[in-house]
Amino acid sequence: MSAINEGDVQFIKRPQGQDTQADLALTDKVSAIIDQVKAQGDAALRDFSAKFDKTVPENFEVSGSEIAAALADLDPQTRKDSEFAIAQVKRFAQAQFATMKPLEVETLPGVHLGHRIIPIQKVGCYVPGGRYPILSAPVMSIVPAVVAGCDEIIACLPPGAHPAMIAVCHLAGAHRIFKVGGAQAIAAMAWGTESIPAVDKIVGPGNAFVNEAKRQVFGKVGIDALAGPSEIYVVADDSANPQMLAADLLAQAEHDVHTRVGMATTSQRIADETLSEIERQLGNLPTAATAGEAWRRQGEIVVCRDEAQLIAWADHMATEHLQVHTRDPHATASKIRHYGSLFIGQNASVVFSDKCCGTNHTLPTMAAARYTGGLWVGAYVKICTHQWIDDHGIAAVAEPAVRQSRTEGMQAHRRAAEIRLRPEEIAAITGGARD
Repeated sequence: MSAINEGDVQFIKRPQGQDTQADLALTDKVSAIIDQVKAQGDAALRDFSAKFDKTVPENFEVSGSEIAAALADLDPQTRKDSEFAIAQVKRFAQAQFATMKPLEVETLPGVHLGHRIIPIQKVGCYVPGGRYPILSAPVMSIVPAVVAGCDEIIACLPPGAHPAMIAVCHLAGAHRIFKVGGAQAIAAMAWGTESIPAVDKIVGPGNAFVNEAKRQVFGKVGIDALAGPSEIYVVADDSANPQMLAADLLAQAEHDVHTRVGMATTSQRIADETLSEIERQLGNLPTAATAGEAWRRQGEIVVCRDEAQLIAWADHMATEHLQVHTRDPHATASKIRHYGSLFIGQNASVVFSDKCCGTNHTLPTMAAARYTGGLWVGAYVKICTHQWIDDHGIAAVAEPAVRQSRTEGMQAHRRAAEIRLRPEEIAAITGGARD
């Protein structure tokens, strides 16, 4: 499909745009936090907890009695709903995991190749505190790790997080839970402290400090992705319901004032009515202070001339969440390739995935959907290859390896192949004979 740009579509509402100046101060601040945690361990965590969270836990690790208290205080219906979400996410992760198979194949006579699916041993799940106690957040990062079979799953969440978050971390399957938040939690999981074990991979969303810390520790540990503020886009034709479109857009807008909220449609009428409906619904929305500011800053509506341009624009945007509200949503959806997660038809609201339907809500933002999908059970395993070769296989692969090594001037490589091809010559090859 040919490239598309902003000049090809009609904007009914444009986003104000974000400051593109790199926040070098943030980079330096996070680097200093990481260095201090590496050097001072728990002492640094206590300092940062006092500075940023205005409280210092007596112990960073959540005790069994604290978990029991959090579970006891959890509203019974909230617990049931959380357990429902855990079951749904687990069911889908198990189905995904079942598609991943070990491999053994004989590609040539005597040449046996394969791969194993190996769970990552130690995983750290960052659980954000944020504006709301989002109980689905620990579910999305912890449950797939359980399904993958990771040996140790730890969770870190800010000390001021709602106790229900501790309860859900436990219900989701975390082995250990720590009351440490922000960039200092990422540093602690990457390097280890007296209290917090170092892990092999860190997953989970967070604020700008958390995101930058994940960027800086990548390499020492693996990370799932670098995520920006939440995004939603809807593609719609004249069959769409403006009231429903507005409700879905505002549902994501209430996450944060930086949330990107947009719609592309082939209908001028739907564009105009949705714009009016958003303003109407903001009038009585309790979270309008956040949602309205996000809409003012980042909201956009564009009109496309036909479905082909609509699809091209959706792929150009490559947003985190993409809803499809057209007469034949499955047909439209099948033509789109760049999205974090796809919501097909007007019943498939992003809110269901955000909370409990089973697909993971930790997804790529900032157009990263062009090259990656979201968090899933496969993010918690390694696919590692192996090979074994019998005498028949040596006959098939050694000569090409010898010739290629000679061509490249890599004589030690040539010898290593030739020893196996002509073992009777081993003494001459390794005993000082000229090559």
